[in-house]
Amino acid sequence: MNLVQLKTRVVGVDISSERTTYGIVDIRGNVIARDSFPTFDCDNATDFVAKLCDAIIELGEKNDGYETIRSVGVSSPSANFTTGCIENATNFPWKGVIPLAAMMRDRLGLAVGVANDAHAAAMGEKVFGSAHGMNDFIVLNIGLGLGSCIFSNGRVHLGAMGFAGEIGHTCIIPNGRLCGCGHRGCIETYVNSKGIIDTAKEVMAESDAPSLMRSLENLSARTIKECCDQGDELAIEVYRRTGHVLGLCLANYASIVNPEAIIFTGGISKAGKWLLEPTAETFEENVFRNMRGKVKLLVSMLDNRERDVLGASAVAWDVKEYSLFK
Repeated sequence: MNLVQLKTRVVGVDISSERTTYGIVDIRGNVIARDSFPTFDCDNATDFVAKLCDAIIELGEKNDGYETIRSVGVSSPSANFTTGCIENATNFPWKGVIPLAAMMRDRLGLAVGVANDAHAAAMGEKVFGSAHGMNDFIVLNIGLGLGSCIFSNGRVHLGAMGFAGEIGHTCIIPNGRLCGCGHRGCIETYVNSKGIIDTAKEVMAESDAPSLMRSLENLSARTIKECCDQGDELAIEVYRRTGHVLGLCLANYASIVNPEAIIFTGGISKAGKWLLEPTAETFEENVFRNMRGKVKLLVSMLDNRERDVLGASAVAWDVKEYSLFK
């Protein structure tokens, strides 16, 4: 009989538009070590992969040795777990299809799983967060973009080609705002960070009413929320419109999927009641009547960075082990 020493640590990587965070995570979900660097310091995807892999190896060597790492999981917008690629990312300067899993496996000599950021967030919520104990739920990730992941019967639903959950690129307003994907009226263009700014500009153009937003040097989803906190009526209207569109979209989504809960993650979820109350109101008005009052709308209890690294580590455990060091 051959005794095998099981590896009990993986690396979770979260790639966002601002920073790439990577950490060593043990089998109990403890983050042993973590570091990060600006994502777009590199001019192209090849240089980025080289920098990331060198950083992972260095972090492993400083923490009981690189050979103790089982596998790597990566969370990224527009990533596809089925193919292991980042595919035609609308909010990244790296265009086309990037075979990230294969590129990293060649440099690291370890198994690498790559998943959409909403997919990884859902894995983090299922194992460590608000969805613990749930089998049927949706995780919605709202920030620079809008993504989602569906858990059905306790498993991630990826679809035939790995693109299930791309709710951000479904049309909510015919002939509406132009989206980075090339279509018009996508829900993402109304509820992501840029969409909220565009709505604020529209609201201010429609009225001469005073507003704290008019004097802001940096108009952003966060600063608009801060104006709401101070009772600014136009700012509150911005989030009311945003919540209305989002609630209508989610009512259609839930009527098809029938989830136990929809869990909000990402920076925009921090708008709190200003976004969630109009979203919930419109949701209840439009969801299939047999579901009214039965679908929970929840905000993630996990810190975004922590959840995304933990979710990526869960993706790492989901890939078959491979190593050049055996």
